[in-house]
Amino acid sequence: MHTSQALEPEVLEVAETAAASLTEEMRSDFCVVVPAYNEVEMIPELVRELRTAFDRYDLRGEVVLVDDGSTDGTAESAEMESEGWDAFRVVRHRMNLGKTEGMVTGTEATRKRWILLFDADLQHLPDEIPRFLERLQAGWDIVTGRKIGAYEKRGVSAVYNSLGRRLFDVPVSDMNSMKAFRRDTLLNLHLRHDWHRYFVVLAHARGWSVTEIDITLFPRRAGTSKFTGPWRVVIGVLDLLAVGFLLRFSQKPLVLFGSVGAALFGSGVLVGLVALWLRFVMGMGFRPLLYLVILLTTIGVLLVGVGFLAEMVAQLRGEIADLRRQMRQGGGDAP
Repeated sequence: MHTSQALEPEVLEVAETAAASLTEEMRSDFCVVVPAYNEVEMIPELVRELRTAFDRYDLRGEVVLVDDGSTDGTAESAEMESEGWDAFRVVRHRMNLGKTEGMVTGTEATRKRWILLFDADLQHLPDEIPRFLERLQAGWDIVTGRKIGAYEKRGVSAVYNSLGRRLFDVPVSDMNSMKAFRRDTLLNLHLRHDWHRYFVVLAHARGWSVTEIDITLFPRRAGTSKFTGPWRVVIGVLDLLAVGFLLRFSQKPLVLFGSVGAALFGSGVLVGLVALWLRFVMGMGFRPLLYLVILLTTIGVLLVGVGFLAEMVAQLRGEIADLRRQMRQGGGDAP
């Protein structure tokens, strides 16, 4: 069993060195957000090791565990195990919504400036917290962990991260691990279901700075992973394409729809000219060409029309984003 007490002395030394460099503000102005779904077997160790790390490194932030509609008593166990620790709170979803929603709920439940997203399975250890805080203190907006160690989904993760770097040009090699960030970075984004994987991508596209540190990945001690099965790979790839489309064309959708529509319409015109030449010069009638002309020009006009509609949607989306930003700057949270 890998516990914080069983870590190598040099690992603890690095964590203690990082903790020693933290300012008083950084020691207290952070929140560890822990999304948890049916993790009752892990809760006692999770609470104990978080509390030990807080005491060892003189951390005075808070912990928000988000019970994501668990049916095994996860929330009740967390409340019982954390009794007497005022820094620990439990918030609940009435039903299972997903890690993205848990991440957002936990962030909205605190007023701390810095957020650390921490998994309930303890595959990463709370002793990593001071290292993340130290990098944030150095001026970075987002710090991600690069997993070091053997794990079952390394192949899938490597492909996913490689595609992500190629598509989005983010300066990190692991986008789905423990991470720390400014609370504002998340509050100014809209994350759809399962888009916690693309939080770093979307935030970096908005201009927030990103860096990464190596963190050790340990085997799960108990319970089962909630992210398994081939369908997760399919969903991940489709989400990857959706985020890529959003980042490239959400501001200028007519660039995509208009250019493709114009190309199809132009192709229809050219095919029509060929059909006329064959009919009136060569004396050959070829009805399938007429059908092709109708198809190409019709789809081309429709795509251009869709592009104009998408431009209006993009304009409304931008105005709503501006309104939300103004409301937050005015001191209130947007609905």
